[in-house]
Amino acid sequence: MKKPNLFVRLLSILWTGVNGVRKVLHLMLLLLIFGVFFGAMAVAPPGMPDRAALFLQPGGYLVDQLAGDPFERAFQESFGDGVQQVLIQDVVDALGHAKDDARIEAVHLELSGFAGGGLSKLRRVAAAIEDFRASGKPVIASGDFLTQGGLYLGAYADELYILPESLVILQGYGAYRTYFRDAIDKLRLDWNIFRVGTHKSFVEPFTRMDMSDEDRESTQDLIDQLWTMYDADVSAALGLERGAVAEYADAIVELAAAAGGDVGSAARDHGLVDELLTRQQVRDRMIELVGEDPAKADTYSSIGVRDYLDLKRLTDGGSAGDDTVAIVVASGEFLFGDHPPGVVGGDSVSALLRRALNDDSVKAVVLRIDSPGGSMLASEVIAHEIAALRNAGKPVVASLSSVAASAGYYIAAATDRIFANSASITGSIGIFGMFPTYQRSAAALGVANDGVGTAVLSGAFRPDRAMSEPSKQLFQLVVNDGYDDFLTHVADFRDMPKNDVDAVGQGRAWTGDDALAHGLIDALGTLEDAIAAAAELAGLAEGDYGEVVIEEELSPEEQFVIELFTVAGRVGLDPGSFAWRPSSLARIAERIENAIEPLTRFNDPKGIYSHCFCRFE
Repeated sequence: MKKPNLFVRLLSILWTGVNGVRKVLHLMLLLLIFGVFFGAMAVAPPGMPDRAALFLQPGGYLVDQLAGDPFERAFQESFGDGVQQVLIQDVVDALGHAKDDARIEAVHLELSGFAGGGLSKLRRVAAAIEDFRASGKPVIASGDFLTQGGLYLGAYADELYILPESLVILQGYGAYRTYFRDAIDKLRLDWNIFRVGTHKSFVEPFTRMDMSDEDRESTQDLIDQLWTMYDADVSAALGLERGAVAEYADAIVELAAAAGGDVGSAARDHGLVDELLTRQQVRDRMIELVGEDPAKADTYSSIGVRDYLDLKRLTDGGSAGDDTVAIVVASGEFLFGDHPPGVVGGDSVSALLRRALNDDSVKAVVLRIDSPGGSMLASEVIAHEIAALRNAGKPVVASLSSVAASAGYYIAAATDRIFANSASITGSIGIFGMFPTYQRSAAALGVANDGVGTAVLSGAFRPDRAMSEPSKQLFQLVVNDGYDDFLTHVADFRDMPKNDVDAVGQGRAWTGDDALAHGLIDALGTLEDAIAAAAELAGLAEGDYGEVVIEEELSPEEQFVIELFTVAGRVGLDPGSFAWRPSSLARIAERIENAIEPLTRFNDPKGIYSHCFCRFE
């Protein structure tokens, strides 16, 4: 036989080499996987000491729902690159278990990495701390420094310590925005705005260079109420006269000057913290309470929240049963379509509600809402699913978190009952539309647009053409009709005269206290109160039902990958060591992207939104 030519033989040799490398890599991967799993079998899972402190170290912001695709989030966390968030339910559950666990003799609340959260969220965690302390077990709080949220939680501990070189800075509540009108004019953009509501201020940055009088008045009222609540809560928890915390915030410069610039000493002398202690001194205090760690003589016996919850959930199981109350969380901005957690996707949240509808064990639903609003069409889609649940005989109760305004209040109004915290921001009944065009910018660059059409709206909604008067009139008519629909929706579900809804509407946001006085909610209460109310409406007796959170789940393949990385960590492999770390330029670009993202992702097909600028943390 004739030998292949030189080129074919070279390709054959190359392919043989590549194929051999592929087989070797596959073998190495299999060996790695088996090595990880067999190694994990030899590593005992985290154990529970006979006596220990629960180590609670919240890192990031308190949230009702972890944001992001569950798989991507878990994958990023494996590489040490996850978003810093603290799921409130995990903290509440851990403290609840620890209260009745004889092995847990104290809690160490370490607040150095705590970024804070809405006042209603802080109150929920504080209530769990108080409930734990009712068992007679102490809570020791400490921090290298304290944020405003850190002081709030630390105030509810038995003892609160900060470093001698520490700071306690209280900024109060504020609402500051960046305004773009002059920049829009310089760029020769036409930012067409259509709105209803004297207080619907979300669009003002595109039409003004400062706050309107209406926005200034209503926002000042909101933040004054929140600051009064914060001061009252923290002052009472610290055993100080009401107003003492606000006084410290206002007089921080004078107090620091009197202490020679030592802000930590000023905070101690004012009664905000008990003492200034080093980390080692705090560890010594914990050793006094729970003893030394058998493996590390220089620290105390403890177990972290994640390990503790894993153990308790493994041994105690869940609370679901034949009859359950389902909890569905709607957290983030409303966007049309399917979106990951942390965004209220019209399709994705509707899918969760349909799961509750089609699950025979679910007898009632609690909708936990933490959203400033967004797409009106998305909120309407979700409201239809709420109606389907109610028509099927499954009551739906809304539980408002820090913010449930605009589109967030729209879906709350569709439920059987609404519970809120005094500090919840709600209402903001009003809508707007935006349609920017850039034909003047294009003309400055020598670009023009021209053509012909067959109808009055032909080419009317091209961003490179000026909006015609008929298109502007139509847009405003749609917005007016949307506002009227919003008023009718609230009036029908809340059994209120439409004029009364309009009087408390106009885009104005209210605290929970004000919302109760105006009839926008049914009662002040916690998530647990809302669950109990939903069970009662469904005819379920106390103790005869379980609770289940309906949320997006990982596929078996995704779960396998995550467990693989978890196991790798247990046997000493650190996936984070392979992670790419962004450069300073990349981090700056990410901040810019985050700043403009709310505008770029607005996707309501009708271009109509109900959104509130009302997060004050």
